[in-house]
Amino acid sequence: MATIDLDQMLDKVKASQWALKDIDWDAPGAELITDEQWPKLRDFMVDLVWIEHVGARGFAAMAKNAPTDTLRQMYHYFYAEEQRHANAEMALMKRWGMLDGDDVPEPNNNIRLVVDWMEKHADELPYNVLGTVIPALEVALDGALCQFLLETVDDPVCHEAFDKINEDESRHLGVGFSVMEMQGHNQASVGMVRFMGRMFQPHVLLGLAVYTPLLNKMRDNVVKVGLPEEKLYHAMKKFEKIGGRTEQGRRNPMFQFVARHMRVMVDRNQKFYHTPVDLLVKLTDRIPAWALPDKPGWVGDVTWKPTD
Repeated sequence: MATIDLDQMLDKVKASQWALKDIDWDAPGAELITDEQWPKLRDFMVDLVWIEHVGARGFAAMAKNAPTDTLRQMYHYFYAEEQRHANAEMALMKRWGMLDGDDVPEPNNNIRLVVDWMEKHADELPYNVLGTVIPALEVALDGALCQFLLETVDDPVCHEAFDKINEDESRHLGVGFSVMEMQGHNQASVGMVRFMGRMFQPHVLLGLAVYTPLLNKMRDNVVKVGLPEEKLYHAMKKFEKIGGRTEQGRRNPMFQFVARHMRVMVDRNQKFYHTPVDLLVKLTDRIPAWALPDKPGWVGDVTWKPTD
């Protein structure tokens, strides 16, 4: 993948916007969801809706810290696109009878904690942290989870919606990998010591404490739905291959850190990592509803209604 022209990509992003009303949500095909698929698919879609909003909040933070006006504009579009993806996934859930009225599905405890942390601290994160973590998550989302959904769900409206979502995600990834490479150019001046100093700030450590159990829970949930573990391995290898395709990319310490972490996260044989993180998953599952942080105010904007 060659380094992209960001100005041309911005023009392409502007020209590629779509709306929920472009899709006929009442078209035939909803009946193709089987009774066996329905409960696991519902849980999968709930997680997916909320993960889209975690990504959206990350892009909003990147827009505030972007080094150029072109990137700043790009991230504003990406933020809106992630929200649109969540709304489209809600529309599919409504189509499949998975929503009660207009209520937003409840996130699991791990997602609730991550969303709260993002609301409070995402703007404080170094630009290169979000600029590496988000592409890694989108490779998993685009290369494994969404592709698996298209392979196992026959509803043509689902395919139409995810064709649009995947086109957006491919542009997100193109920009993300180019930014990671740009960051690699500057690592000689930043240095590993400065990088590690940023990573050990208290709010970053707290973020890791809520982020790692969410990844483990999501990993196990998608495997329960039927995603072969090999697809997760392939997605992470794709991230490493593209992110490390140039010397500049390989020099990015955040890329090296995230690539190694994701490789260990998908491999259940790495007991030294999964044993303590699984314990965190169990602990967070036991947090009572009254002790969880409040949902952010933007939750009211999450809707399945095709008005935009």
